[in-house]
Amino acid sequence: MTRGSTLPAHRLPHLTGRLPIPAQTRTPPATLVDTFNTVPAEEALASLLACLNSLCWARRVADHRPYPTVDALLAACDEAAYDLTAADLTEALAAETSPVLPEDAYEAAHTALSAAHAAYEARFGHAFVICLDGTPRNEALDRVLEGIRSRLTNDPEDERVLAADELRRLARGRLMSRLRGAGNCATSPDGTTPGT
Repeated sequence: MTRGSTLPAHRLPHLTGRLPIPAQTRTPPATLVDTFNTVPAEEALASLLACLNSLCWARRVADHRPYPTVDALLAACDEAAYDLTAADLTEALAAETSPVLPEDAYEAAHTALSAAHAAYEARFGHAFVICLDGTPRNEALDRVLEGIRSRLTNDPEDERVLAADELRRLARGRLMSRLRGAGNCATSPDGTTPGT
């Protein structure tokens, strides 16, 4: 049996340092902070202001982008919140509102909460703020009333320190909610209303 002619072996030219097949790379999945890092500055600023209405705070956080991780972003938010001046704090507190009770709350609860808020605002000149992250919804009203009543006895300067810390915690929760795609900083991660 005779064989037909065979083709000569195909040899690749000598490729020093080159791969004949392009290397494939994987694009890492986007993280929660990636979108925040890449949106236009105005959009980042608006998003931050929806979480804490302090222009100084929002600018400081937005201007330090990009953040490598969510933890780094939250740490920057905390640091900026700790550095709020009295005027910045006043600006942020002025934007906070009293909580809205669920419609099914009994009338006495509406009356008690309204009276407590009025007394607090008369004493301190701003809305009562408390972060309810992790508080079950059925315990939120009691926690708010207890918080107002206990804080009414505070010295105004001590209360400003407490209010600033509650604002810091609210801002963290609202920002995390926004990063997770809630798209609205008007509610905290547990579904409560801002200012509560």
